[in-house]
Amino acid sequence: MKHFILGLLLVFGAAAAHALPGPRYYYQLRVYRCTTLTQVQRLEAFMEKAFVPALHRAGISQVGVFVPLQPDTADTARALLYVLIPFRTIDAWLTLDRVLAADKVFARDGNDYLEAPYNNPPYFRMESILMRAFPDMPAPAAPGLQAPKSERVYELRSYESATEAFHANKVHMFNEGGEVPLFKRLDFNAVFYADVLSGAQMPNLMYMTTFNSKSDRDQHWNAFNNDPEWKKLVARPEYQHNVSKAVITFLRPEPFSDF
Repeated sequence: MKHFILGLLLVFGAAAAHALPGPRYYYQLRVYRCTTLTQVQRLEAFMEKAFVPALHRAGISQVGVFVPLQPDTADTARALLYVLIPFRTIDAWLTLDRVLAADKVFARDGNDYLEAPYNNPPYFRMESILMRAFPDMPAPAAPGLQAPKSERVYELRSYESATEAFHANKVHMFNEGGEVPLFKRLDFNAVFYADVLSGAQMPNLMYMTTFNSKSDRDQHWNAFNNDPEWKKLVARPEYQHNVSKAVITFLRPEPFSDF
């Protein structure tokens, strides 16, 4: 219990004093699982023609839509589509369905998806992950990359921890510990860093960094791992054993993605 309370104090006490100005965004990451290529194509068309434009009309100016960098074509059941939706407030997330239901243009342009029959659905299942932005990056950012979207590599990472206390410790390491500023100094072009509030792999945090290419990504991580500041930070006794599993997913943005 002592370690649990200390871990929570690290995040909710110190983070409050360390927070940057401005509201901390909430993020919903939707992960759609498809069983056929036709489903993937219907989803992509829905996102481009109906869903993303409707979110723009609702005041959400940046929406990310991504697919795996190297989809497993031998196993179509693993076909995935990722959608990142930033919300300025939790109320904006709670009221999104109502806002979309009142959008007649959305109903018209998204009809194939919205009115799909039970025996011909546009996806198999959809997972929803709700997150809150870290204090040291309270809002999302579009990456400042030069390469065309078709050549970019986006890296989505999920860091799972053994307990809530170790998770809180890792969140503290990113913020008060200086990990977020280190990523920024080394030009990792992060889209977001966030604490998972509701999801299947809790306790965990998630973040997304972006690169012009796979070789660009490898060069950045080589610089990170050899940076004296990182070596000093990762060796600090108070930050040991705070990640029990790291899940890395390589993505590329769809042509119509805002990120």
